[in-house]
Amino acid sequence: MLDALSDILTRLSVKGTLYFRTSFTSTWGLEVPPFENAARFHFAHRGTCKVMINNTGENLVLAQGDLVIIPHGASHSLFCENTSPHEILPLDRVLEESGYKGDGVLVYGGGDLEKETQLICGHFSFAKGARHMIFDQLPDYVHIPNYGETAGKWMEATLRMIGDETGGSKFGGDLIALKMSEVIFAQAIRTFIENQGSEITGFAAFADPHISRALSAFHKAPAESWSVESLAREAGLSRTSFAQHFATKMGVTPIQYLTSWRMQIARQGLVEQKMNVAEVAALIGYASESAFSRVFKKEVGASPAEYRTAH
Repeated sequence: MLDALSDILTRLSVKGTLYFRTSFTSTWGLEVPPFENAARFHFAHRGTCKVMINNTGENLVLAQGDLVIIPHGASHSLFCENTSPHEILPLDRVLEESGYKGDGVLVYGGGDLEKETQLICGHFSFAKGARHMIFDQLPDYVHIPNYGETAGKWMEATLRMIGDETGGSKFGGDLIALKMSEVIFAQAIRTFIENQGSEITGFAAFADPHISRALSAFHKAPAESWSVESLAREAGLSRTSFAQHFATKMGVTPIQYLTSWRMQIARQGLVEQKMNVAEVAALIGYASESAFSRVFKKEVGASPAEYRTAH
């Protein structure tokens, strides 16, 4: 049985992709273009660099051991401390000038090996149309300092292994690094929820010990006949207290959340699993096809048949 966060990440079909490991030497800078339905990430395996979110101008220093995730795929720049703005080049041009073909290490810069920055860069893609409110609430970037230590010794070892395996010559090395990168995303979101989520609507519900129990119960069995009363029992709260706390921390009522997630499951059932309307309705606990279709159209803006045809 999946806990709530695991269920969400599984339903969103999160897939990790490592697009390069770097050896950048002073002076260097590159601009990463925007990317739809994906979250970019950069881990500082060795050395440091600066990161700027281009549409807001926000800056941060990525120190050795730090992880940054750009959740909404926004354009951003990576550069060393003595790089001037005109020296930050588009990623495509950097790839062209470096002669990088997609294998091994991306080597670029002025050649000052004393100021080398090794990054592990990649992205996490989501299924098209897959949505969950907590991802909408993520900031422009999630910066986790000293990520390996923050997440525990096992994560520190995982990151070292990814650094060793990515672009290496050992058989299966890239596949091992790829699968491990998906673990990084789940752990990063969990760390963000535990350390910063209690103050952010949506995440606050997952950080709350009572509300999170109700969310986990629902995500384990979304087809059950859940009510505010039954969810409150799972949370160990009165009906009124649960409803108030849930709405405050999640930003929607319990029933609105249940309905929204059930329709996400329905979308996947219709498109990815090729289910018919009756099968999808039963999958998420609707005894009536017509009742399911009415709710689906209200939530999605199209009938189940129209949605499946369009996708």
